[in-house]
Amino acid sequence: MTWNPLPDGADPSLAVADAPAPLYRDPIYDGAADPSVMYDAASETWWLLYTQRRANADVPGKGWIHGSEIGVATSDDGGRSWLYRGTLDVDVAPGHNTLWAPEIIHHDGTYHVYVSYIDGVPQTWDRPRDILHVTNDALTLDGWTVEGALDLSSDRVIDPDVHRLPDGTWRMWYKDERADSATLVADSPDLASWEAAESPTVADPPHEAPVVFEYEGYYWLLADSWDGLTAWRSPDAESWTRQDGRLLDEAGVREGDDWHGGHPDAVVTEDGAFVVYHVHQSMDDEFATADRTGRARQTALQIAPLDIEDGWLVCDRDRYA
Repeated sequence: MTWNPLPDGADPSLAVADAPAPLYRDPIYDGAADPSVMYDAASETWWLLYTQRRANADVPGKGWIHGSEIGVATSDDGGRSWLYRGTLDVDVAPGHNTLWAPEIIHHDGTYHVYVSYIDGVPQTWDRPRDILHVTNDALTLDGWTVEGALDLSSDRVIDPDVHRLPDGTWRMWYKDERADSATLVADSPDLASWEAAESPTVADPPHEAPVVFEYEGYYWLLADSWDGLTAWRSPDAESWTRQDGRLLDEAGVREGDDWHGGHPDAVVTEDGAFVVYHVHQSMDDEFATADRTGRARQTALQIAPLDIEDGWLVCDRDRYA
């Protein structure tokens, strides 16, 4: 979840019941994935950052899922409509490179983005991956400064999520592919220097895209286990208990929501908690292009409410159908 406490008087309403389905599709490549959602109190606007997968590019191997930039869309009507704004100007190295899975937060006058980075446009999976830290004094598409790559647990780390702890320090949860696709953590006093833990925080089942948020007296960790979302609960963000079953593991009935939900972000407002997630599109979608797995490459973003029943999370993706 994007950590973004709001000043007094801010009204971050999110019109989930009135939101379109899909919530958002990328108008360039039709591959919006890996969302990070933040309410910007200064502009009274919701910002959506996402991996702009090149889903409709006819390229060899895994070239379509690499070579992506970070897409940006904004909403000034509480999420009822979204305007594509372009991509973040993150100038890491010369040439065409790969950016995945952004996490955006605002703290003490500075906007921070943590993002997965891969050199070039690989056609296979077997390439090193880093998590970069970039900053900006303003929430704009350009003007981002690359602070550098973080020194974490291995050379195959992706999907950062940052949350502030009660003592004022910061914790990052991320996927380490060298640790059998488990979630590890790193801690920071200042959002700049990070110390990584040596052992996983949650490991079973294998997963990616951890997101942590606080709701109804607990910390919650959601992760994409490729068959829906696995959830864990913690009283202190240290010890975690896994919830039985999955969220978003059954197809929904809304347009573009008929596959399991993947790579979530969580949003908590005065109206409750919500999950934003991507969904691979059906083969009968008029815009779909099949990849070698038989599923469509295209991904769309959806939003659904999160509730608590008997102390655990539930998600009715069809509530507003």
